[in-house]
Amino acid sequence: MDMKFIKVPDLPEPAGHYSPAVSANGFVFVAGQLPRDAHGVVPAGIDAQVRQAFANVDAVLRAAGSSLERIVSVTVYVTDIDNWPTVNAAYAAVLGNHKPARTIAVSPQLHFGCLLELQVVALA
Repeated sequence: MDMKFIKVPDLPEPAGHYSPAVSANGFVFVAGQLPRDAHGVVPAGIDAQVRQAFANVDAVLRAAGSSLERIVSVTVYVTDIDNWPTVNAAYAAVLGNHKPARTIAVSPQLHFGCLLELQVVALA
């Protein structure tokens, strides 16, 4: 099995012992992406956080030679299920007609006070 550990120059280095993504066997496995920009700033509001998290996913996928259009599965972690209608609307706005498999999970607390986190699998 051929594995490649992906580095993303546009995002902060991970603080823990992990890679932002690993490419293996034709897939890119993206580690959970919080809605923090390159300077560590988390935007206010759930809509802006969805868009920032997807911008981070996009940067990771591009670094791996993939793209948002090649996503096959997304896990969305939210701190409050009441935010789901806004999350779903922003998610649809970002992905358009592309509809990968998706799971939503409630996580009562995420790092840095973030309201959501995205974990993605895409085709390489």
